[in-house]
Amino acid sequence: GAGGCGGIVGTPMDVCNVRMQDDGRLPAAQRRNYKHVGDAVVRIAREEGVGKLYSGLGPNVIRAMLMTAGQLATYDSFKHFLLTSTGGMFTDNMLTHFTASTLAGGVATLLTQPVDVVKTRVMAAQPGTYASALACAVTTLKTEGPLAFFKGTVPAFTRLGPQTILTFVFLEQLRRLHAYLTGQRKQV
Repeated sequence: GAGGCGGIVGTPMDVCNVRMQDDGRLPAAQRRNYKHVGDAVVRIAREEGVGKLYSGLGPNVIRAMLMTAGQLATYDSFKHFLLTSTGGMFTDNMLTHFTASTLAGGVATLLTQPVDVVKTRVMAAQPGTYASALACAVTTLKTEGPLAFFKGTVPAFTRLGPQTILTFVFLEQLRRLHAYLTGQRKQV
């Protein structure tokens, strides 16, 4: 649910981001030439309607939900595996937290990449290009094959991986601080 809410709130800025990045690839006559994100928001709303700021909302919400679930569900599982199945090679320390969160970021990236590809294509498309996100997915599958859904996986991980790592490393430090402050552990 939290991921879905984040997807709803973030969609307008994501549309602006995708469009601003895509602008350089368009022929000069089709470029939107937004001055900044505020200009993009205002112009999209004025010229195309407020609803256009929510292009790709469905895939964006699904992506956010998959990302959150992928991170949360796998981090603790990877951490538990590292602590219990590696013959003592890992202890509950920063290396374990870093490794488990890196793996969780990889899973989250792989889960979200197909939806991210569709979302980006829908957001960047000229009006009328796709009837729906599902139509975009079907067209992509038919014309480019299943591997097209994983285009950009490495750059996607370089964006999502550090965020996942920092999230869980900070979480573990907050857990330690909480344990220390509540007397559950002797040292931080």
